[in-house]
Amino acid sequence: MEKTICAISTNPGNGGAISIVRMSGPDSVEITKKIFSNKTFPDAPSHTIHYGYIMDKNEKIDEVLVMKMLSPKTYTTEDIIEINCHGGMSTTNKVLELLILNGAELAEPGEFTKRAFLNGRINLLEAEAVGDLIEAKNDTARALAMHGVTGSLTQLIQSLRDKIVTLLANIEVNIDYPEYEDEKVITHENILPELKEISFALQQIVKESENGKIIKEGINVAFIGRPNVGKSSLLNAFLEEEKAIVTNVSGTTRDIVEGEVILNGILLNLIDTAGIRETNDLVEKIGVDKSKKVIETADLVILVLNRNERLTTEDRELLSKIALKKNIIFLNKNDLEPKIDEEIYHYPNIVIGTTTTTEGLIPLKNKIIELFHLNEIESKDMNYLSNVRQITLAKKALENINNVEQQIKENIPIDILEIELKEAWNNLGLIIGATYEDELIDNLFQKFCLGK
Repeated sequence: MEKTICAISTNPGNGGAISIVRMSGPDSVEITKKIFSNKTFPDAPSHTIHYGYIMDKNEKIDEVLVMKMLSPKTYTTEDIIEINCHGGMSTTNKVLELLILNGAELAEPGEFTKRAFLNGRINLLEAEAVGDLIEAKNDTARALAMHGVTGSLTQLIQSLRDKIVTLLANIEVNIDYPEYEDEKVITHENILPELKEISFALQQIVKESENGKIIKEGINVAFIGRPNVGKSSLLNAFLEEEKAIVTNVSGTTRDIVEGEVILNGILLNLIDTAGIRETNDLVEKIGVDKSKKVIETADLVILVLNRNERLTTEDRELLSKIALKKNIIFLNKNDLEPKIDEEIYHYPNIVIGTTTTTEGLIPLKNKIIELFHLNEIESKDMNYLSNVRQITLAKKALENINNVEQQIKENIPIDILEIELKEAWNNLGLIIGATYEDELIDNLFQKFCLGK
């Protein structure tokens, strides 16, 4: 924290017109002064922009705009300098090199945001939301991340911690100062309604956490089936491009083919698999094995069947294999005479359609929306936890509260209830970083990009 760090904050490459080199720390102004031609810059007030040249001795390296932001009203709460360069990587790297040569150190991934957290500028939940905002692949994911960045989700977690600490304080007063007649006497009966209120709020957070995961990561959708039933055509129709090769030859798709599409504001990660069948072809067999593994990891499996053919042994095996997965059975080729066995219509989530027209996919898209309640997700308030760490801690806090309720039913003494209440309060604190371990913080921020 005593060092001055620097990094390139914009996406590396030569495509952009502008690139930004960022520096944060106590020596930011002094280091900039050594390489910046504008002599009025050092004495200028905070939050101002200055025109000039980055110099390497007498050589002009680039014509730049330098933004000066002084502590504490900055992202890290430290002095920050941002140098707006022309977008070429050679020029940008040279500016970065000059900063390092004059006393700055190259920042670690996520170190600017890590400093913002450690300096109390943002909490841990907000810091993770910054990373989510950078990685957002659709507008709904962006909206979810912004709720974390702006602190609305923090306020929800903090309000639950405040309720728990109020209960703890009242219990402590009753135990330590029983002679204070003005204080409310805490009993099993009057603590239970407040516990139920906290429990209900945590249940809602945990219940809706799956929505947060869907918004952030999307839905992994695997198209499976035996060869030549239309899986690759289905992928191409979804993407509206010829991503996968389509022929009449069985086994054309021998490896995983992937694509992405947005449905109701949610990312669908589409995976076209090799046709699953018994084969002696070594390459095709590898593809079939990959397809079987994809079934295990997919959030949704779409089994594609040919509607104008009878069910085969391979079809029946696949129906059995996907029984425990969230699945849709897509009966393709609705423009042809139906010959498929009537028993197929006894399965849930049957969709009839075709990959040859845009309208032929509408029933399938509607079924995906229905299965994952995508219409409801967009209308909610977006106060979701969105990663495994946060969700696990919320579940632990809920378990603590449920344990207290059970202890009340068993007439356990009030002072014993404190143990689980304190644990619930601590678990919620871990979500927002009110308490944390150094190793956890290091691991979290390592996932960020350089310069953020």
